[in-house]
Amino acid sequence: MNSMIIGELKNKIDGLWEIFWTGGLTNPLDVIEQMTYLMFIRDLDDADNLHIKESAMLGLPYESVFAEEVQIGERRIVGNQLKWSVFHDFPAQKMYSTVQEWVFPFIKNLHGNKESAYAKYMDDAIFKIPTPLMLDKIVTAMDEIYDQMAQLKTADTRGDVYEYLLSKLSTAGVNGQFRTPRHIIKMMVELMDPKPNEIICDPACGTSGFLVAASEYLKENKKEEVFFDRKNKEHYMNHMFHGFDMDRTMLRIGAMNMMTHGVENPYIEYRDSLSDQNMDREKYSLILANPPFKGSLDYDIVSQDLLKVAKTKKTELLFLVLFLKMLKPGGRSACIVPDGVLFGSSKAHKAIRRELVEENCLEAVISMPSGVFKPYAGVSTAILIFTKTGHGGTDKVWFYDMKADGFSLDDKRNPINENDIPDIIQRFRNRDKETERKRTEQSFFVEKKDIVDNEYDLSINKYKEVEYIPVEYPSTQEIMANLHELEMEITKNMAELDEMLEKDVEE
Repeated sequence: MNSMIIGELKNKIDGLWEIFWTGGLTNPLDVIEQMTYLMFIRDLDDADNLHIKESAMLGLPYESVFAEEVQIGERRIVGNQLKWSVFHDFPAQKMYSTVQEWVFPFIKNLHGNKESAYAKYMDDAIFKIPTPLMLDKIVTAMDEIYDQMAQLKTADTRGDVYEYLLSKLSTAGVNGQFRTPRHIIKMMVELMDPKPNEIICDPACGTSGFLVAASEYLKENKKEEVFFDRKNKEHYMNHMFHGFDMDRTMLRIGAMNMMTHGVENPYIEYRDSLSDQNMDREKYSLILANPPFKGSLDYDIVSQDLLKVAKTKKTELLFLVLFLKMLKPGGRSACIVPDGVLFGSSKAHKAIRRELVEENCLEAVISMPSGVFKPYAGVSTAILIFTKTGHGGTDKVWFYDMKADGFSLDDKRNPINENDIPDIIQRFRNRDKETERKRTEQSFFVEKKDIVDNEYDLSINKYKEVEYIPVEYPSTQEIMANLHELEMEITKNMAELDEMLEKDVEE
């Protein structure tokens, strides 16, 4: 799905994938996880070499992580052997035992800080590559991929490669988890325009797509403010990004994904966001999420303060209540919900919509076409954007009817020219110019009173008006004359055909 990864590089990654596959590692999560570890080992070598160079240039002392001697368990070994650039030349058997017995234990204990994302992530890392020959093939293939990436020199090839790998997780998970397409995530981040002092959370983060996109957005658009200000940079590296999930492999990949994109210490941890385990209340300034839908939970595992707002077992409703609880007053959220949330008629559905409209400020509802999540799922979804106020503030809600997202809406999802995303961002950022639009247009405002009168229904079709253009049909006489003409034409053609066939027979 990533436009960046094409041609030679794509073929190389697919070839690497194939090596894992034929070697017996067939679960895509396992493959990505093992690749992640190996990428990490290689990056560690590259980063160490860069630090050595930089410190020599600046005349600063630098202690290489691969010191003269490294303690591993009972043994002391020459640190140099643990470097990718050294062991990748070893014969297959020696390389295998080096990585398995030394490199893996070494990277597991690399960070003394047991609380870092890295330590949490590496703690239960298991080396799963079954044979020396397979490791040898993988290391060679990865070297080629890195060479290819170096030639491309684009800023974020590395992130793109990782995204391309992740796009291979196309199977929907157990709890209705599927990856949110990257361009939709990007659009949501652009709509929210994060500031350098945000505290951002995705309570159902999966592979951390939203957090990565928010960090990239700040890097591209607020570079000076974030990176040239000591306080802001420290905040960005250590305190800005928070992600929770219940799938450990996803978390590992998510933490790695963040680190790959330059966030040194993201706060990514195992947590059931809807349970009492999640004590975070009024903590975040921005929540970006696509929480799992289709899930249904037992009341007894759901945090009680969520059930007070809407007594329901439906995860998509509980997550909305949760976002309101986790946001600071004035905090904002953009999240994806299935269409049912917008018009569902149960008591809980109405209660949560009422909560958004009456007690907080609901700003926008962007309705998306049902093909956005294909081939994983054909559900129709919308994006809700709201600010937590705790005392209302909704006076009118902006609706947008998104018809195209730059890709075909079938299972193939090929790139196409029609794309509403630039227009959505442009109009959302200039909503003051939207007030005059009619309900027949692609976007328009709906007054709060109208929404209240419709039992807080937020589906666009409730408010959209369709313009009927009268169609002029030809008169009956005209149609009959055309039919006669056609009939004569057919009769003439039939006669010619008969003649030809007779000729053939005679010959």
